[in-house]
Amino acid sequence: MTTHLAFEWTETNREWIIENPIRIASYVVIALIVRFVMHRAIDRATRRPGAGGRDGASKPFLIRHLRERTPATRNPEAAERRAQRARTIGSVLKSTVSMILLVWVVLSVLSVLGVNIAPFIASAGVVGLAIGFGAQNLVRDFVSGIFMLLEDQYGVGDIVDLGEATGEVESVGLRITTLRDIDGTLWYVRNGEIIRVGNMSQEYAVARVEVPVALSADVDRAQEVALEAARNAVRDDGIRDDVLAEPEMLGVQDVAPDMITLRMTLKTKPNSQWSVSRRIRRDVLRAYEQHGIELPYPTGRIAALAGPS
Repeated sequence: MTTHLAFEWTETNREWIIENPIRIASYVVIALIVRFVMHRAIDRATRRPGAGGRDGASKPFLIRHLRERTPATRNPEAAERRAQRARTIGSVLKSTVSMILLVWVVLSVLSVLGVNIAPFIASAGVVGLAIGFGAQNLVRDFVSGIFMLLEDQYGVGDIVDLGEATGEVESVGLRITTLRDIDGTLWYVRNGEIIRVGNMSQEYAVARVEVPVALSADVDRAQEVALEAARNAVRDDGIRDDVLAEPEMLGVQDVAPDMITLRMTLKTKPNSQWSVSRRIRRDVLRAYEQHGIELPYPTGRIAALAGPS
């Protein structure tokens, strides 16, 4: 009897002193190894292979096959934008891997210690449901941020309209997007609150130029002079590289009691439409003054608007 009790005591001590610590250490070591390997793989997938070669080959592997709307004409901005997308998505993946492994290690250790883990799993489900209801806005922000990155809706440097705020994007996160408007105000917009996105910096832009003429002016002549002035303006070295197509005269846009408004459009590079339209508008006013096209302004105001010749 004494021998049997001693044998059981020896077996129990061996299990708690030798076997269980070894099993716990094994689970921890396995988790650390898996975490290290997965993080290294994610880092390699989010790292740019190198410059040169085909455009697709220079993208991080993680986003190489995702939809991308970054204009090819903005190479430095495109490279930084790709890197930011990859880093952010990689950060989410690494956090997810670490959390899954941590939960697995904790449950495995409790199982080794003889603790019934079924109540913990049930409780985790209830707690997770409660947290989900309590932090649903936070979860919505994160989910919206992930989909925004995957779909490449906008990036740093883009001019976007997010509804309440319009300006240049300064940072893109999983929860918050910051953009600065034309007055210098920095807006913090929660991703979950973004209902629609108007991106003015993807692929190409359209410069819209509207110029007024007097009701008594020859409209056909005014259209010819304006179109010729616009064509000459886009040949200038200052804006030539920003223009993607020839100006197009659309004709009379509006008729008011004191003026007629003519409209022209032309395709430009992203974020260049405003500077191009300002330059064309200035040259059209100069051309109108030179060709005697009447404007709906008092005499002497034309030269001030057109600037020095």
